[in-house]
Amino acid sequence: MTSTAASEQPLDGVAGLVFFSFPLHPAGQPDTRRAEHLNAVTIPMLFLSGTRDALAELDLLEPVCRKLGERATLHLLDTADHGFRVLKRSRQSEEDVFVELARVLREWSEKLRH
Repeated sequence: MTSTAASEQPLDGVAGLVFFSFPLHPAGQPDTRRAEHLNAVTIPMLFLSGTRDALAELDLLEPVCRKLGERATLHLLDTADHGFRVLKRSRQSEEDVFVELARVLREWSEKLRH
């Protein structure tokens, strides 16, 4: 909802938008229509998405982010699903997924201040 509002007009005091598991499409119905309004968002956007997210298939989400250019940063969480549940046996990183989310968000938001 915030991204829709930001696509219509600048939001006072909002320097960037963070999407935790952006719901690009319903499960089993791959599509990118839900992201069309993002083209009109003028502030930086951070997408935090699991590599197994059934609501944001990577072959659709990655091109959406590329199209947004420098305004979009996509961070993929290895083996995480839409609720950030991970496959511990095959996950490459030993970092807890929520620690990773917090770290990436902190690093990204610090860049907004400079």
